[in-house]
Amino acid sequence: MKVEWVMFAILGVFFTIVGVIYGLVTGWGEPVGAVALLLCAGLGFMIAFYLWLTARQLPVRPDDNPDGEIADIAGPYGTFAPYSWWPLWLGLTASLCFLGVAVGWWVFAFGAVTGALATIGWTFEFYKDEHAH
Repeated sequence: MKVEWVMFAILGVFFTIVGVIYGLVTGWGEPVGAVALLLCAGLGFMIAFYLWLTARQLPVRPDDNPDGEIADIAGPYGTFAPYSWWPLWLGLTASLCFLGVAVGWWVFAFGAVTGALATIGWTFEFYKDEHAH
C-alpha cells in the first residue's frame, strides 16, 4: 500500500490541475466539465486518504515483500459449483431485463420473474438429497 496511495494522490493532483485549467479556459461558462474533473480529483484524494490510513495500520503486507510467495497472500476463495447452469439463466434474464427497459416493460417483467426463479434455483441448487430441508 506504499505505492497505491501515492498513485491516487497523483491522480487527485492531476485532476485538480486539469479541472482548474478547464474552468479558466472556458471562463467557467460551462461548469459541468470543470465540476466533473474536480469531483474526479476529490475521488482520487478520498481513495488516497483511505489507502494511506490503511497502510499506516499494517506493519507489512505480503504484497510489499520482495521475497514473498503467491501463497502468502492467498486466502480462502470459497466454494463454487463446478457444473452449474444457473449463472447462464441469470445472465439471460439480466439481458431480458435490460432489453425490457429499451423495448417494453412487459419484457422487463418477464425477465424479472424468470430472474427471480433463476436466483431461487441457484440459491437452492445444493439443497438436495441429504442436504434437503
